[in-house]
Order: sequence, then C-alpha cells, then structure tokens
Amino acid sequence: MSERLYRTDAIILRRSDFGEADRLLTVFTPERGKLRLLAKGVRKTTSRKAGHVELFMLTDMLVAQGHTWDIISQAEIVEPYRDLRDDLERTGHAYYLAELADRFTEEHDPNRPLFELLAVTLAHLSHSPDPFIVLRYFELHLLSLTGYQPQLYFCVACNETLEPVENYFHFASGGTLCARHGQARPNAEPIPLPVLKVLRFLQTEPWEKLARLQLNANTRQQVESLLLRYITFVLERQLKSVDFLRKLKRDT
Repeated sequence: MSERLYRTDAIILRRSDFGEADRLLTVFTPERGKLRLLAKGVRKTTSRKAGHVELFMLTDMLVAQGHTWDIISQAEIVEPYRDLRDDLERTGHAYYLAELADRFTEEHDPNRPLFELLAVTLAHLSHSPDPFIVLRYFELHLLSLTGYQPQLYFCVACNETLEPVENYFHFASGGTLCARHGQARPNAEPIPLPVLKVLRFLQTEPWEKLARLQLNANTRQQVESLLLRYITFVLERQLKSVDFLRKLKRDT
C-alpha cells in the first residue's frame, strides 16, 4: 500500500457541508486520534460512500493524505448504531457523547481507550431503555481518560480519607473536600453522601453492575447536575448539545 494511504476505523463526530458536493468530517480514530477528513462528492445522489459516513457510525476507512485535509478514498460501515438515528432523544444523547469526545481531545492525539469507550457507549446507548447510567458512565470515564478524573475518596486539601458524612465538592480543586476544609473553602458546595456513593460506583464498577443500578429522581438529578457543571468548568464553555436536550425535554 502506498505510504500516502492509511486504513483506520473511525467514529464520525461531526460534519459540515463543503463546496458543492463534499463534506468535511470530524472523526475519532483509535491510533491517530481526532482527524478532519474530506469526503468528496458524498452529497451527490450517486455517491457510494454517502451511506457509510453518517453521524455516529463506526466506519472502516481508507484515507489518502492530502495537503490541507486527508481525503476518504473508501468507506465501509462496521457498526451503524442505527437506533441512534431512529429516535430523536437517542440522537440528542449521541450528539452529546460526540461533542464531549470532540471538546476533550486535540487533533492527532491518539487515545485508544477513549475510542473504545466511545464505541461501547454508543452501543449501550442504542439498546438501553434508560440513558442516564450510560451517559454518566461515559462522563466519568472520559474525565479519567483525559486527565480530569475527580478525586472522590480523599480530601484534596488534607489527603485524609473522607468520612461517611456530608462532604464538599470543589470544581477548581478537582474533587472532594472533607467537612472541615469544605466549610472553609470559597465556592465549595455540599455533596450529599448518596450522590458521592453513586459517583464512586460509576467511576469504579464495571458496566455489568451499573446496568442494574436503581436511583431515585432526586439523586439522579443531583448526580447529573454536578457532573455537567464540572465538565463545563473544565471545558470553560457551554455544550451546544445540552441546550438541544433541554429544549427537547421541554417540548415533550
């Protein structure tokens, strides 16, 4: 094979129209990290590649190196995750996963564990009746794989093991504070013990155990809110997919 060609699996994160018939794709790959690839002619009705480069698909690609963007020469579906496009709510959640993977990575920075996490999470999202655990599992493991894992077992100020009481969470410190240090730290907020236990469980347990986790509505809301605010703090920006999901929830 020519040195100018390479083959890779790729999950399509984002796309935009380019020129009269092309699309520019942002994809995530196991060995080359995030890439921007040009899919020439895919908006033509006669294109053979069009059905193989839809959003959120896992696709096997043959890519030719180019001057500005590398160009997709061949594409074949490996896993379509078809259910993600058949339901608007699932589509919104897939957008959220893709946006997180996009925002937390830089181009040409390989992260195979993150690629594998994204692939398996899209599969779980396709079949799970309740996306809550799927999304929270992805969030916590994404944070771990990109260097932002929150400390949930020790006080980030004194390094003492946390007591089973209401402790505190501090975004800027990257984790939990004991009751003594949390009360003295500006902007630290109480973290109820059930919420802390759920976060630890999600961070450390395998998927097979998590799938059976049952939570009340209040705990679910608190866990989701804390993780989203921590992610927003780390990224220093709001996520567009979150606004879409909120609008979708209001309209249903």
